[in-house]
Amino acid sequence: MAKQSEINKMDLYGILGVSPDATEKDIVKAYRKKALKCHPDKNPDNPKAAELFHELSRALEVLTDPAAKAAYDNVLRARKAAEERNRALDSKRKKLKDDLEAREQRFDQRKAEDQKAQKNLEAEIQRLRKEGSRLLEQEQEFLRQQMKDDEASTNQDDEDPSEDTETPKIKIRWSSKKPTTYSEEYLQALFSRYGRIANILISSKKKSGAIIEFESPTPRLLLAEQEKGDVENPLTVTWLSGKPSAASPPAPTTVNFANFSEPVPSSGSGIQDRSLTVSHRDFESLVMMKMRQAEERKRLIAQMMKEDEET
Repeated sequence: MAKQSEINKMDLYGILGVSPDATEKDIVKAYRKKALKCHPDKNPDNPKAAELFHELSRALEVLTDPAAKAAYDNVLRARKAAEERNRALDSKRKKLKDDLEAREQRFDQRKAEDQKAQKNLEAEIQRLRKEGSRLLEQEQEFLRQQMKDDEASTNQDDEDPSEDTETPKIKIRWSSKKPTTYSEEYLQALFSRYGRIANILISSKKKSGAIIEFESPTPRLLLAEQEKGDVENPLTVTWLSGKPSAASPPAPTTVNFANFSEPVPSSGSGIQDRSLTVSHRDFESLVMMKMRQAEERKRLIAQMMKEDEET
């Protein structure tokens, strides 16, 4: 009989060409049929005929013995089970490999997206540095000019209040047929960039115009002519009085007290007025100037009402 280790590696059923559930009679019949074909005496020129004949003999020897056949079937089942386990492991290994490759691919994709986002951010920062520098320079110049005007306005506190200085006034118009946001608060925020506002008079009838009075003439007020406001309903700005020149200093808005001290009334624009002192004569001049300004406002209100009625 062949060695057990050699038989374990052989497919005895395959050699005979029968199934594992074949009967002993089927096994003998299959052996005879194949043995006659591959007998060495009938195949003298085939060197493999003798080897095949011996394998057929081994298969017949084992499979026709019940105990040997049972032992071989156990080995065969164990081998098939091992093959199934290996196939399952191979499938798991393949799945793990595929999952790993998919994760690596997603990682590479996210890394590429992150790098692209970083490059886009750097490009946008460079663009902002180029485009935003102009706006930043304008805003810084605006702040410098505003501080300069405020400082000049403070230095005018010792000027003579008796001088009849006409406060700057502009007239603005917009279309009453379009939706508008031109409230007093909106105009206050819009035009306070050009100077301190003393009063805002809005047309009471059609609400399509207003007069804005500034506290003092400063060169920055000239920029108010270019203000367009809402692009959907642009403004038209014209000067009524007190238009400053490009080099004109800001006019005084407060005065010094010598023997008298009381707060100067607020103009209603939210600007903080200062409490200073003047002489009795200067105080009378101040009162006269305020009265003339009040009369001027009444005249402007009457003018606006007349224009509203005409339109």
